[in-house]
Amino acid sequence: MTEADARLIAETARAIPALDEAAGAAARARQARLTKPPGALGRLESLSEDIAAMTGRDRPRLEHRAIVVAAGDHGVAARGVSAYPPEVTAQMVANFLGGGAAISVLAHVAGARLRVVDAGVRGPTGDDPRLLRLRIGPGTADITEHPAMPPEHARRSLAAGIELVREEHDTGLDLLGLGEMGIGNSTAAAAIVAAVTGLPPRSVTGRGTGVDDSHYAAKIAAVEAALARHRSVGGDGVSLLASLGGYEIGVLAGCYLAAASLRVPVLVDGLISGAAALVAAAIEPRAARYMLASHLGVEPGHRATLEHLGLRPILDFELRLGEGTGAALAMNVCLAACRLLDEMATFDEAGVSDSDQATAPED
Repeated sequence: MTEADARLIAETARAIPALDEAAGAAARARQARLTKPPGALGRLESLSEDIAAMTGRDRPRLEHRAIVVAAGDHGVAARGVSAYPPEVTAQMVANFLGGGAAISVLAHVAGARLRVVDAGVRGPTGDDPRLLRLRIGPGTADITEHPAMPPEHARRSLAAGIELVREEHDTGLDLLGLGEMGIGNSTAAAAIVAAVTGLPPRSVTGRGTGVDDSHYAAKIAAVEAALARHRSVGGDGVSLLASLGGYEIGVLAGCYLAAASLRVPVLVDGLISGAAALVAAAIEPRAARYMLASHLGVEPGHRATLEHLGLRPILDFELRLGEGTGAALAMNVCLAACRLLDEMATFDEAGVSDSDQATAPED
């Protein structure tokens, strides 16, 4: 399976196309003819143009929307880096499926189907048919002492994300949002951000679930120890994932690669979703062309991630929940931007004089 997974990852990365500049230009030309002053809709205009270039459609509709939430446990949680016990990961998976979580509500508001994935949860997650039970491993090892996972597990998680998005695309997929759940995963994500950006651990490590000072100190110490333990990780995405990541991070990174290969815009959520984006971009930098930053989270590592990827956030709502909540909210903005581009009338269609045609009023 390892060789097949490696081939799938490489083939998917090679398949990522250039942006469709002609579609983007056509969208800009239509924006210039719509019944409004030039630039009056601000970033909604450029957002729709960007999505046109990604999708290759000059009037994208984004009819089919999905959000993937991948869950996994982390051995580093034993270091006291979270305010919640590890069993919360499995409990929240049940909450996602039961409709009681924030992302359950916001996915419904966005008109997006919600796919919940057990990528590597340590505890039992039941046999709900709506749950994709990958169970690549029973949570990661403690990254302060060991690699997070074997390389073959890293490749399997990436390949599983690719396979998932391909399946979703077969049923219709125009816009994808990515979220996660996993006690301890903001520590792993901070380590990935520090490793990729070269920034000091303290500058990219936040309080995650809202930990107190003692837990925060333990979290920074864990990130520092993980980086010292894996200082030779380099820029290879698979090695980065295997050394510092999580099973859910790997699945999401595979989703980014597959979405890009299929011309599907994908919304980056918070810190952990952003760390997965860094892994995907380390495997194939062109994947970042198809990423949209849904929001700017309060975690310092999130800002560093978006800056590294060259992404400008759509929203700034001081979110720090994860789960894909920011992606779901921004999904509505993307839909509105594209509907405005497609459904607003041009000056000619509406019979309205534009600024070049208007004549000065008589005295």
